[in-house]
Amino acid sequence: MSAAASVRRRLSAVLLAGAALLGTAGAGQLALAPSAAAAPVAAAEDPTPSTDASASASASADPEDAPPPTEAGTSFRTATVIRPGQQATAPASTGDYLYWQFPADAGQGARVDATVDLPGADARHGDATWQLDVYDGLRRRQPCRYGTQTRTAAADAATVELSCTLRTVRANAEPWSNDPLPGAYYVRLTAVRTASADAGLPVKAAVTATTTDAGSAQDVDGSLAAPLVQGSAARPEPDGGWSSGWWSARWLWTAAGAVLAALAGIAGYAATRGRGRPSQLPPAV
Repeated sequence: MSAAASVRRRLSAVLLAGAALLGTAGAGQLALAPSAAAAPVAAAEDPTPSTDASASASASADPEDAPPPTEAGTSFRTATVIRPGQQATAPASTGDYLYWQFPADAGQGARVDATVDLPGADARHGDATWQLDVYDGLRRRQPCRYGTQTRTAAADAATVELSCTLRTVRANAEPWSNDPLPGAYYVRLTAVRTASADAGLPVKAAVTATTTDAGSAQDVDGSLAAPLVQGSAARPEPDGGWSSGWWSARWLWTAAGAVLAALAGIAGYAATRGRGRPSQLPPAV
C-alpha cells in the first residue's frame, strides 16, 4: 500500500468519527430543548398555592373575623348561627318566622335582645304584636326570668324592641325538669298578630345574644355526655370549646370548708382541754 492511500484512509476515518460526534451532540440538544421550554410552562401552570396565599385564606376563614350574618333561617334546622355578642340582621316580611341560634355553656346566663324596624305608618293598617321565643337544644321553649317577650307596636310606631333573659344553664338536670342545658339555643322572632292587610310588608330585624358567667354559686355536679346541638345542620360552639363538666368551683369550696373545719376542731380542742394536773400536787392526790 502506498503512503498516499494510507493518508487518505486515515483522513476518512477522522471525518467519520467527527460526523458521528456532531450527530450525537445535535440529538442531545434537540432532546434538551423541549424540556427546557416546558419547564416555564409547568411552573406557570402549577396549581399549588403559595404559602402567603394559604395563610391569607386561613386568616379570612377565622370565625372571629367573619362578618355578622345578614340573613335568618326559616326553621330550626336552617337557623343562622351567631356568636355571643354579635348583632345579626335580616330583611324579612311581616308574618315570616325568623330563626337564629347561639351556643350557651354550663354556668352561663344568656340574654337575647331583638329590634324590628317597622314599615312606615302610611303603609300599615293597624297594630302589630311581635313575639320573641327562645328554645334549647331539645326544642323546649324556655321561660324568661325577666324581659319583654311579647310587645304590641302601635300603627304609627317605627320600631319594636323585645328581650328575654334566660335562667342559668345547668350542667345536668332531671329528665322531668325543664332546666336549660348546655348546647344550642334557638331564637325565633315573628309577628303573632297583625292586620291581614299588613301581611307581607317589609321589615328589618336585628338580634343580639349575649352570655355571661353566672359565678360559682350556680355550679352543680354532673355533666351531659354531649352538648345538645343535634337539632340543626349547623353546630355552634362557644369560644374555647365546651366545658368538660367534671371540674367546677365547688371543688375549691369543698376543700376550703374541710380545711376550716379541721382548724376549728383543733382550736376547740386547744381551748377546752385545760392545763392538765398541777405540778405541785403529790402523786397520791
